[in-house]
Amino acid sequence: MKRILLCCGSGASSGFMANNAMAAAKARGMDISVQACSESEVEDYLDEVDLVMVGPHFQHRLEAIRDIADEYGVPVDLIDGNVYGSLDGKGLLEQALKSL
Repeated sequence: MKRILLCCGSGASSGFMANNAMAAAKARGMDISVQACSESEVEDYLDEVDLVMVGPHFQHRLEAIRDIADEYGVPVDLIDGNVYGSLDGKGLLEQALKSL
């Protein structure tokens, strides 16, 4: 199973995105877990995930999150703004698969 963590300011909007991505993975029969958290909680999950994806509105924190995730060997990617803005679970899944 691949585990993806979505991160934004409070975790609310990324929660909707996570649900849509999980539905897209399920529709494709993929064993992928997608969960959301706030930026302040990212480090709590790094020993349990394979990828961190950051909301585009949090781009200003991307390098700081990468610095923390590097210690755990976890890649960090910025979610495409169009994907995030439309809560496109399928698009997020495609982007995550490229990053994994």
